[in-house]
Amino acid sequence: MQLLIKNARIRHKKEWMDIAVEGGKIMDIRPGIVSEAEEVIDAEGHLVTSSFIEPHIHLDKVNVLDELPDAKVVTLEDAIEVQAIAKKNYSEERILKRGGDVVRREIANGTLHIRSHIDLDDVAGIVTYDGVAALKEAYKDTVDIQIVAFPQVGLMKCPVAKELMAEAMRRGADVVGGMPANENTPDDSRAHVKFCFDLAEKYDADIDMHVDETDDPFYRTLEMVADEAIARGYIGRVTAGHTCALAAYDDHYAAYVIEKVAKAGMRIITNPPTNLMLEGRMDKQPIRRGITRVKELLDAGVTVCFGQDNLNDTFYPFGAANSLQLANLTAHAAQMTAPDEIEKLYDMITTEAAKILGLGDYGLEVGKTADMVILSAQDIREAIRLDSDRLYVIHKGKVVAKTKREVSLMI
Repeated sequence: MQLLIKNARIRHKKEWMDIAVEGGKIMDIRPGIVSEAEEVIDAEGHLVTSSFIEPHIHLDKVNVLDELPDAKVVTLEDAIEVQAIAKKNYSEERILKRGGDVVRREIANGTLHIRSHIDLDDVAGIVTYDGVAALKEAYKDTVDIQIVAFPQVGLMKCPVAKELMAEAMRRGADVVGGMPANENTPDDSRAHVKFCFDLAEKYDADIDMHVDETDDPFYRTLEMVADEAIARGYIGRVTAGHTCALAAYDDHYAAYVIEKVAKAGMRIITNPPTNLMLEGRMDKQPIRRGITRVKELLDAGVTVCFGQDNLNDTFYPFGAANSLQLANLTAHAAQMTAPDEIEKLYDMITTEAAKILGLGDYGLEVGKTADMVILSAQDIREAIRLDSDRLYVIHKGKVVAKTKREVSLMI
């Protein structure tokens, strides 16, 4: 055997289990496996799960705040404006360096699959694709990175973005992005949506748009996207990120749109770090939470996940590329504290996110790729509560990261 993990605590199993790996695949999961192996790890009753998935981040932007120490941002519009200044100095080398720091953090934190949006506009040009594509190549032996061609400043507002999106798809981008709310009129937003679907159909690609990232209830492009998906039969192939305005709608209209989202088989990614920070900034008390209607979407059968989104950039000055930290934050923001809700939070960074990224060969099951994390925790709640150490991060049966923390109390 390539790897044998002994005495693993696995979700929903009462007995400690052994996990046998050969050729990068999980070959057996059961108690008491007896076999020689190149490497044996005694999990000592610690929790073993599939590795984590980051479904929504911007690797072209990460760590750019270090280059803009005096940036002052209050609104989403401020963040976009200040980010445009930073884009003037983008280069493949800078993106590779800034993004490489975050990718290494992701790996150390147990994340082996990432979906990254890249800005394509008249300031950034195509360098964002080149930079993140270089990241993808540099770390391909350890982490899988999907690239989303994303028109941050709009398509009708910035027509050259259409050409850049098409070029990015030609070069190998994986997913078609969009941001239809960032146009001047509803008609322009509809044209934006149609262009993205046309491009996706041309390349048989999934769609992952930023949708209604605003606390203004008069922004209603989520319904446009759902309608287009239904009309074209693009069922189960469309993801909408943020959807903050959904939380600002009255309950009747929100329920109406959620029904369409479910019918379209759409997936939703909420991004609490950025949206808790930027939405509701103009509110007086009570201040809105800024994230979408997570529980209502789940109740409707919609796949919901969460992402880091921004990290140390003009949109969000913090961030650690840490899925357990994000799960903790989402639990607070969405008020998910019941036992089944806590379990669902963990699904959102594992099996549910795998659906969004289309990862068929994923999961802690016999025959699947052996991408796993061993946590210094006994259960899911403890892992999220304490941000448990990733004792081992394993990719295709090979240990790619270890964490061993020593604490001494002088009392």
